[in-house]
Amino acid sequence: MSKEGVSFKNRDRFIQLGIAISTLRKLRGMSQDQLAEKANMSRSHLSAIEAPNMIRSFSLETLFNLADALMITPSDRKFRFLSIFPCNGACSTVSITAR
Repeated sequence: MSKEGVSFKNRDRFIQLGIAISTLRKLRGMSQDQLAEKANMSRSHLSAIEAPNMIRSFSLETLFNLADALMITPSDRKFRFLSIFPCNGACSTVSITAR
């Protein structure tokens, strides 16, 4: 990955993650402010992650904090959150479920 942002091969993956996070947040009835506070991050960082036109990389720690705040676990196979969004066979499915 370059300093300018996400490498081209991972671009669509970060877009899909951002869309999935936004969708799950809205399903939980949470505002960006509420989710950002629960995930211990700034609202502007969360907004950049969720925005499909702003490809923002983020750490696994941030992803885990968001998952905890959204009350989901990456290991459960009841809810397939990346398979909701087509990725043209370029990404693997990450399974999560509501607790």
